[in-house]
Amino acid sequence: MTLETMPFSKALNAGMRKAMEDDPRVLMMGEDIGKLGGVFRVTEHLLRDFGDQRVLDTPLAESGIVGTAIGLAMAGFRPVCEIQFDGFVFPAFDQITTQLAKLTNRHEGRLSLPVVIRIPYGGHIGAVEHHQESPEAYFAHTPGLRVVSPSTPNDAYWMIQEAIRSNDPVIFMEPKSRYWQKGEVELDASAAPLHASRVVRTGTDVTLVGHGAMVTTLLQAAALAESEGTSCEVVDVRSLSPIDYEPILDSVRKTGRMVYAQEAQGFTSIGSEVAATVMERAFYALEAPVLRVSGYDTPFPPAKLEGAYLPDADRILEAVDRSLAY
Repeated sequence: MTLETMPFSKALNAGMRKAMEDDPRVLMMGEDIGKLGGVFRVTEHLLRDFGDQRVLDTPLAESGIVGTAIGLAMAGFRPVCEIQFDGFVFPAFDQITTQLAKLTNRHEGRLSLPVVIRIPYGGHIGAVEHHQESPEAYFAHTPGLRVVSPSTPNDAYWMIQEAIRSNDPVIFMEPKSRYWQKGEVELDASAAPLHASRVVRTGTDVTLVGHGAMVTTLLQAAALAESEGTSCEVVDVRSLSPIDYEPILDSVRKTGRMVYAQEAQGFTSIGSEVAATVMERAFYALEAPVLRVSGYDTPFPPAKLEGAYLPDADRILEAVDRSLAY
């Protein structure tokens, strides 16, 4: 097995590079992704190595980017679009939710739209308004879209390749606060299924569940809980639509308790959906209500207040204590 340690952003770059090498139909599109290499340098050197016919610097027009990608997919290409920041995706929302998500169904399955839309999302980077949103629930709510979010460099490397190979549109949510987090990447392993949840830490007392950047925070909380005598199991959801529930349900049946944590607001969110489903499908295994820890139901605050807004290990541990108190 070939292991290489690299940051999350470089793992994404390596995964996209591999996809472009394997399939000449794969194109990259987005604002400043070519010469600059993207705001976060995720597409660095791809223009140099693949040329401007396959790495396209687009105008600042998200609706135009996605609309063009839909046309390219119809023509047989496999475009990968970068939305520069999460809050900038909404000018393309109509194209994504009323066209990209529905065209395959409208054609009764005869038309495939292999479009990947990469969205850096979430907080912890001290940015201004529209740069730290968590809009994943909008897209998971939309039939016809696959929605995934890797939490580690290894998942970033493999999941972006699996997303590009998918014949369905994939919303690829990248936790931007993890772009600089390093980890081992198995360069010659086989990819885990794109839509599989995974237990990343075993435990016996409480199940902690989350996605994206929050998985690292859950692991921190689990380590702190262990020092206080509580054993927490951590499940990385990885895929937000569809959701692979079996690892989550198996864990809850073992521990009898569950806490879901996310950066997004709590109301009508991924955490809401998972909590409801666990209550329906594992009710008799639960020793306490499923609890949720999330951002608050307000617009994302100014950067100086993000530490009070975003869930941290202490807020997760407080929920663990409440769950154990039932």
